[in-house]
Amino acid sequence: MKEPTLLAEVRVRVSFLCVALALAMGCRGSKEPVPAAAPPQTAVVSPGTGPAVPARHRIVILGDSLTAGLGLDQGEAYPARLQERIDAAALPFEVSAAGVSGDTSAGGLSRLEWALGDNPRILIVALGGNDALRGLPLAELQRNLSTIIERAQARRIRVLLVGMEAPPNFGRDYTVAFHQVYPDLAKRYGIPLVPFLLQDVAGVESLNQPDGIHPTAEGARIIANNVWAILRPLLTAP
Repeated sequence: MKEPTLLAEVRVRVSFLCVALALAMGCRGSKEPVPAAAPPQTAVVSPGTGPAVPARHRIVILGDSLTAGLGLDQGEAYPARLQERIDAAALPFEVSAAGVSGDTSAGGLSRLEWALGDNPRILIVALGGNDALRGLPLAELQRNLSTIIERAQARRIRVLLVGMEAPPNFGRDYTVAFHQVYPDLAKRYGIPLVPFLLQDVAGVESLNQPDGIHPTAEGARIIANNVWAILRPLLTAP
């Protein structure tokens, strides 16, 4: 019997993820969420010092090690590449990369109030890869992401949701259902969606570091393009 189109597409995207994401996201191999540590200093990706400039609105990216730029200099990670595009477009925004390696959706939720401390204009939610690696219940993923979105929207913060994919080792039903969580949430809350953060980078040897897992600087540029295509309209909308 021919595989459903959706399942075939998901398997193409995630066949490499069983091992790769385990390290890319800093997974420790446990199925239990990693206790949240004290939040690190958020990396604010902004221009160098110079003459005073008008106030810039903040964009916070709540994510894991991909957002933290594991294995890259701060200026090479995708949040910094997003800042370059924002500056080139002369838009008054600055990016804060709130990424913690190994974070699950529960970990992101636990530090949400810290991340939203001074009411950024936009919140980019890039979580869920570690939930998939640990086979955590999808109801928990949905609940955590929903709570993050609702709390941000209650503060009139615009939300951009970034999709991830699950490895196939927990079975077909889990893989397909995980894939569907993100478009379902985007539709429910009326928010834009980046379908897959690692699109066109995952599994491409030349776009990953020597371990074959973490994106190179060029890979990070492509990831930034994936996000920028959906983010830019939010920065120019009234």
